[in-house]
Amino acid sequence: MKKLYRVRKNEEFAAIISKKKSVANASFVVYACDRAKENARVGISVSKKLGNAVERNRIKRQVREMARSLIDFGNYPKDVIIIVRKPYVNRAFSQNKNDLEIALKKAII
Repeated sequence: MKKLYRVRKNEEFAAIISKKKSVANASFVVYACDRAKENARVGISVSKKLGNAVERNRIKRQVREMARSLIDFGNYPKDVIIIVRKPYVNRAFSQNKNDLEIALKKAII
């Protein structure tokens, strides 16, 4: 995922989360808010409770790939924050991808 499509600053994370439009399921909490510009941005947060740095980075890479395949960044004017929950670790990639897809669809509407 290009850096253009990422939320990176702590202030931006806080601003998106403060809008309080969220959807949650077993593996993810998804916060979304509208964006004035035409492209989407995604921020991913993984808690230290999910493992050491190597595990957290693996999870971030997987979630980034899921988001890249599910979101049309050019025609999706939203900022999205994805927070990964503990059950993510014990589930298969396909199950987690389905959970993320459902959460993203609910967050858009």
